[in-house]
Amino acid sequence: MRALFVTGTDTGCGKTSVACALARTARAAGLRVRVLKPVETGCEEHAGERVAADARALAEAAGDTRGADALCPYRLALPAAPEIAARREGVRIDPERLDAAFTAAADPTAGADLLLVEGAGGLLVPIGDGLDMAGLAARWKLPLLVVARASLGTINHTLLTLEAARARGSHVAALVFSHTQPELSAPDRENLDLLLADPPVATWAELGHGERTLDLDAAALVASLPGT
Repeated sequence: MRALFVTGTDTGCGKTSVACALARTARAAGLRVRVLKPVETGCEEHAGERVAADARALAEAAGDTRGADALCPYRLALPAAPEIAARREGVRIDPERLDAAFTAAADPTAGADLLLVEGAGGLLVPIGDGLDMAGLAARWKLPLLVVARASLGTINHTLLTLEAARARGSHVAALVFSHTQPELSAPDRENLDLLLADPPVATWAELGHGERTLDLDAAALVASLPGT
C-alpha cells in the first residue's frame, strides 16, 4: 500500500477538502482508499459520542467503513493545537497508540491501494512530547501533500512550509492550492500565478471552491509514492 501525509500551510487552509477530493479522484481512477486522522481537535458531542467531523468526511469520501477509533484515535474537544487540547482534558497523546492506528490502517492485507493520513493544522503544529506533525510524517516515513490557501500571503506561507519540510528531510510529493472562498480577487490571482509560473514542486493542482475532485492523475501520483 502507498501512503501520503496531508498537511497544510496553516489551519483552515482546506486540508480536509483536498484530502476528500483526492480520495474521490483516486477512487474514480479505480484505486481503493483508506484514511486516517490521527488527532482531531474541535470535536463536538453528539448523543454522548465525541464526533470527529473531518475524519467522518474523509471516511465517506474514501468509502472507508472502519469504526471511529480506527479512523481517528484521538478526538479532542478544544479547537486548538493537539498538545494544548489534550492537556486541557488531562490526556497524553501516546505516539505508540498513533503507531498502532497507522499500522492497522496500512495493513497490506486490507486490499487498499492508498492510505491518506491527514494531520491537524499546519506542518509544525505540536502533538506532545516533542513530536509535531512533521515529526509524525517522518516517523511513518510518509511523503507529504501540502495544502496551501489560494489567497493573499500564499507565496510566503507556501515557500516557508516547503522549506521547513525539506529542512527536515521530508519529500513533498504534491502541492494543492485550495480556494476556500468563492471568489479570488484579481491581485490575489496574480499573486498565485506568480508562484505557479515556476512551480516549487513538480506535481501540483488547484481545488476550486466547492469542487469535489482534483484535476490531476491520481494513479500516477500514487504510483510515484513508496510502499509502506
